[in-house]
Parts: sequence; C-alpha cells; structure tokens
Amino acid sequence: VHLVESGGGLVQPGGSLRLSCAPSGFAFHTYRMSWVRQAPGKGLEWVSTIGTYGDDTLYSDSMEGRFTISRDNSKNTLNLQIYPLKPEDTAMYYCAALKPGLWKFYSKKDVDYWGQGTQVTVSS
Repeated sequence: VHLVESGGGLVQPGGSLRLSCAPSGFAFHTYRMSWVRQAPGKGLEWVSTIGTYGDDTLYSDSMEGRFTISRDNSKNTLNLQIYPLKPEDTAMYYCAALKPGLWKFYSKKDVDYWGQGTQVTVSS
C-alpha cells in the first residue's frame, strides 16, 4: 500500500496550491479519504474528508472555506486546492484513508492508510 502526496512547496501569502495524493495497493474507491496537516511543533489537524463517490465533502470549521477537496476514482487521485494561502497554513499535509464508517479524523487510530506527506510553506 502506498499513498504518495505531491504539490507542496514555498508559496507567498495569497497564493494557491493544489496538493495531490496518488494511492495504490488498496481499493481507493471504497474509502472515504481525508487530508490532515501538521504545523511545526503542533499536533495533527484534520482538514477535510470526501466520500467514496466524491459527492459528499466535510471540512473543518477552522478552514474558513479556503480548501476544496476532490477525488477522481477513475484515476485513483485525491486532491486538495488551497486558496488563498496564509502563513498559518504552513504544515506537512498528509492524505489518509479513514477506517470504514468514519467521517472525521481525530487520531491515527482512525486511519487504515497514511501517506508520507508533502510540505507546504507559506511565506513572503
């Protein structure tokens, strides 16, 4: 099983990024998928979850409507669009396959599969 995130980088405040996750080795289309981030020196923070068909999405209230999660089951991809970026978005971003029945991430106990992360740094 692999989940490979990409798309991170150094971006100025107000900019945008599209993060991607390429899962393999498991039935991606049967899992609700989440993005989770970890800022320097802080704990894991749930960002968003998307349902198996991509029609249902859920976002953390603290994300202020700046995040858009999407998936393409035909291409086995998960995406996260972030705009406009703020310095407080600086974090490692992970994609995760939630255990069946869950919609929110609270800890790694809620996850069946976890990626290695992609770093997002927002700075001028």
